[in-house]
Amino acid sequence: MEVSEKKRVAAYVKLAKLWERSREKAVAHQLEYYTEKFKNSEVYELVAVYIDITGQKDIPNRPEMVHLLHDCMEGQIDVIATQTKAYLAANAADFCYLVKFLFDLDPPIHIVTEEEKYRINTITNDEDQREALYGMANKFVSMTQNEYANWLEQLLLRMEKLDEPQ
Repeated sequence: MEVSEKKRVAAYVKLAKLWERSREKAVAHQLEYYTEKFKNSEVYELVAVYIDITGQKDIPNRPEMVHLLHDCMEGQIDVIATQTKAYLAANAADFCYLVKFLFDLDPPIHIVTEEEKYRINTITNDEDQREALYGMANKFVSMTQNEYANWLEQLLLRMEKLDEPQ
């Protein structure tokens, strides 16, 4: 498989604020982990590792998650890889909003987790996972339209700040 055919994967990690004291070690470990994981992959090309060390649970309040989603919107990423879906969202609402956001992009962004019991892989799409997740997200959003609109507005405002000159 040629490099141009590889899926551009970005890894995402959310660590608890207590890791702030060991930030350098934590970041180095995660960078090494994902670099090794995708080093010889014929399917994936690792393009970035986004690491939030924060107590913030809400997606729009996590700087590296906002950066990751911005890069997804810019067409720089095809797949988000993470060890657990808990890194992606702290609650069901945020998870549904995130899935809707990612799957509404053109092209949709895939999600791959490493969890043994609740593994997500929308690329292989076993048991129509992609459709099931998208259906769940759309149903939830239809019941919480105002909350989703507020979530999306917050997210897009934070993304705008990324584009501002520093």
